[in-house]
Amino acid sequence: MIKTVAILASATMLAGVAQAQTAPAPGAAPAQTMPAPATAAPAQAAPVATGTIVQVLAATPDRSTLAKLVTTAGLTADLSGPGPFTVFAPSDEAFSRMPAGALDNLSKPENKAALATILKYHVVSGKVTADQLKQQITAGNGTATLTTLAGQPLTAQLGPNGNVMLTDVNGQKAYVDKADVPATNGVIHLTNGISVPKIG
Repeated sequence: MIKTVAILASATMLAGVAQAQTAPAPGAAPAQTMPAPATAAPAQAAPVATGTIVQVLAATPDRSTLAKLVTTAGLTADLSGPGPFTVFAPSDEAFSRMPAGALDNLSKPENKAALATILKYHVVSGKVTADQLKQQITAGNGTATLTTLAGQPLTAQLGPNGNVMLTDVNGQKAYVDKADVPATNGVIHLTNGISVPKIG
């Protein structure tokens, strides 16, 4: 009983973290902007994948906390597999907004399953690029419902600046800051906040 209460307390604290997450500042450029019509400049090739999702997260600035938690939760083999997967990757700064002790509590061996559920809530089966996600949002009259590996829905809409906005089952929002970071087994979208599933 005490263990369950501790896990739920951590998840509740996590849910409160997202309240501090804000939309990108007014006037900020959206994550995905349409390029200006090319005059004589050569077309740029799409970024090339340099490793699996796990390897790319480990090499991406401001995503070291997530990379470490993937290992702690025992998800390294899963996210190194063939997939493909789409990962919404919270920043180190998003994790730093968690209440004192919450991250340490979730990282304890006895809370490994809860941590895995939280991380799987940021993963969708299949490779979904930002353009495909925006098409799904348009086709859904402004909303796309994504089924995560945690088995709980994550809602995608367009935010005020054209960025993809994710709303978790608790009503908390996170925004995609940079989309379409390639991996050999999927794609990563960098977000400014943590999405929290229901636990227990």
